[in-house]
Amino acid sequence: MTDVRRADERYPGGDEAAGIVSRHAFSFGPHYDPDNLRFGALLACNEEHLAPGAGFDEHPHSHTEIVTWVVEGELTHRDTAGHETVVRAGDVQRLSSAGGVRHVERNDASVPLTFVQMWLAPHDPGGDPSYEIVRGIADSTPYAVPEAGAMLHVRRLSAGERTAVPDGAYVYVHVVRGEVGLAGEHLGPGDAARITDAQGLDAVAASSDTELLVWEMAAR
Repeated sequence: MTDVRRADERYPGGDEAAGIVSRHAFSFGPHYDPDNLRFGALLACNEEHLAPGAGFDEHPHSHTEIVTWVVEGELTHRDTAGHETVVRAGDVQRLSSAGGVRHVERNDASVPLTFVQMWLAPHDPGGDPSYEIVRGIADSTPYAVPEAGAMLHVRRLSAGERTAVPDGAYVYVHVVRGEVGLAGEHLGPGDAARITDAQGLDAVAASSDTELLVWEMAAR
């Protein structure tokens, strides 16, 4: 089954006066929908837009795998486990908050920042926080999050190019940029497809410079 959610259906959030515009795919903060709490291991898929100098002050996380994909600009990350990095387009960042960690996320650059942040539920909560960044991940190179039984696939496609959607109990396809045809649906930037029991599906780019984030998740 394929459930398409459009970009304009996302819950608005952030603080526009502070230079933060957020769009949430799942229940988040004051936006609570008991029928839209998660999909497989995925708890959140947030599109974040930060003006130069804007950001999220130090705040806590626990029992969550947090994976971040920068679309444009640079994201400055600092956490209480001692990590301080700048995340750029094409990098995959993962913060395992485990038993608890606090972090800061800011746009310290002079240009706008856009990133997609995805939260996943681990099989076993608790433990020690950890951090990883993969610089410039290559197209089609899977990134595993074994703690959540999940795999991230990044696909960059030219117009007319086809890519196989992974078979799996739960597959989540998020369109970062461009347009794609999937299961008889046309998806544009910010649109997503939630696919249950995916099997034998292809996605076909309908425009050049199409970029997809595809989560392959095991049954929970």
